[in-house]
Amino acid sequence: MTSFQPLRRALLAALLGTAAALVHATPSESEHRLIDTLIQRVAKMGSMTFLRNGSEYNAADAAKHMQAKYEHFKKEIVTAEDFIERCATRSEMTGQAYRVKLTNGVVRESNEFLRAELRSLREDAKKTGKAG
Repeated sequence: MTSFQPLRRALLAALLGTAAALVHATPSESEHRLIDTLIQRVAKMGSMTFLRNGSEYNAADAAKHMQAKYEHFKKEIVTAEDFIERCATRSEMTGQAYRVKLTNGVVRESNEFLRAELRSLREDAKKTGKAG
């Protein structure tokens, strides 16, 4: 019986390794498409200014930053709401909230703004019968 101990340990290690790999969350394909669409939508908001850590960024740069953070934190994201919270709400370095300056000069928290954009995307998807 003791001769099976190394084999049992190896099988247990393989099983635990597989389980650990499955624990990492990633968005479903439909949520990934929704996140990608949200990032694309931000990129096209040419007249808006995104405020991050005391600096102003155009929409294209803001979208690139969100995309980079998404790629970095993808294993922690399951939903588009997770994406907004993890990648588009605040700076990892300073903890400062990201904000958006609208064309009329009103400044809103990016979390609030992007959640409204996400609701709009979800409503559009329901109307057209497309998930995400």
